[in-house]
Amino acid sequence: MQRILISGASVAGPVLAYWLRRYGFEPTVVERTPALRHGLGGHAVDLFGSGVEVARRMELWAQIHEARTQTTTMSVERHGKRPVTVDIDRLSAGISDRHVEILRGELTKLLYEATRSDVEYVFGDSIATLDDDGDGVDVTFEHAAPRRFDLVIGADGMHSTVRRLVFGPEEAVRRHLGGYLAVYSMPDLFALQDRMLVHVSVDRMVSTYGVHQTGQARAAFLFRTATELPYDYRDREQQRRIVADAFGEYGWTVPRLLEHLAAADDFYFDAISQITLDSWQRGRVGLVGDAGFCPGPAIGGGTSLAAVTAYVLAGELAAARSDLPSGLRNYERKVREFVDLSRAAAPKVMKSVIPGSATAVRLVPWATAMLVRLPTPVQKLVWAQNGVGKALGSLPLPNYSDLIRTP
Repeated sequence: MQRILISGASVAGPVLAYWLRRYGFEPTVVERTPALRHGLGGHAVDLFGSGVEVARRMELWAQIHEARTQTTTMSVERHGKRPVTVDIDRLSAGISDRHVEILRGELTKLLYEATRSDVEYVFGDSIATLDDDGDGVDVTFEHAAPRRFDLVIGADGMHSTVRRLVFGPEEAVRRHLGGYLAVYSMPDLFALQDRMLVHVSVDRMVSTYGVHQTGQARAAFLFRTATELPYDYRDREQQRRIVADAFGEYGWTVPRLLEHLAAADDFYFDAISQITLDSWQRGRVGLVGDAGFCPGPAIGGGTSLAAVTAYVLAGELAAARSDLPSGLRNYERKVREFVDLSRAAAPKVMKSVIPGSATAVRLVPWATAMLVRLPTPVQKLVWAQNGVGKALGSLPLPNYSDLIRTP
């Protein structure tokens, strides 16, 4: 049985492991996060179109739908203006018949639970070195003993260790889009339950929404800067200071949100950047999801992209079972247009999510409210013409069911 090592246990990694196991491979997933921390926190993410179909084929759709955020209304506010209330259910229906919003941590836990019984997981460890000799890959780890695999896949996010070891430093392939995202859990100060509060201003957006599973709330901050900020992506205290400095004088309810910044144990912060590699495979090493082609956190449909590309990668490896490097090449050809469309759309989405002018600030709540009032078929037409909508609908899922070897 061919052994495949997957680095990363968020979305792409477990989806890939699930299908590889069904096709008769022996996948191992290594994840830097300790087991007790795995699946905690994270912002709300979306599964669209083909991403939902992947969940259906994994027989996880009912569980994912049950775990959805259940946010029904959104109140959009601006300094000195009356709030505009938006019906999220109606907006979601206009986006797609196949769409769900779920907290990343919830999705990660569901994917792990679906694979843990027949996939080996190694938590609290990371790859240290990779040596591809053409017939296999010798791998050393930070803690575990060395092992040899037939293939190694990096599904370890925008700051991928596998990509750095095989494809070079992140700085050479990262395109910063000018924005930043921070998210953390906190008490539900405003009794939000199924509501979301959003406040927009020039180059700033703040939101807080209820989490029905825990009775808590999430606070989310997006902002843009004229120049890229220097920071260490592993230094959480430095990142907390960046958020506090960016929003310290903001007003609205932000002072109350920031009171809980220091105590949040699931704090997440990162630049809104893209990974722009020309190729996602080299010999017996490949990349999938954000590790290979991050379109931009929170703006490019990265979660659906990760699920769909992981599904295709597993299928193409199964189809080329005797020649795994050719399976990597075939996977790259099949998903390239899908990936390119998502990356092209993301910068435009960021301009609407984080308004860059006073005019844009005035238009955001008005345009959102107007979209919701349109008939559902018209909403779907508008979404289909949107860059992300086009991207997420551009790759019908191939059928690899004839390759399944295990029940």
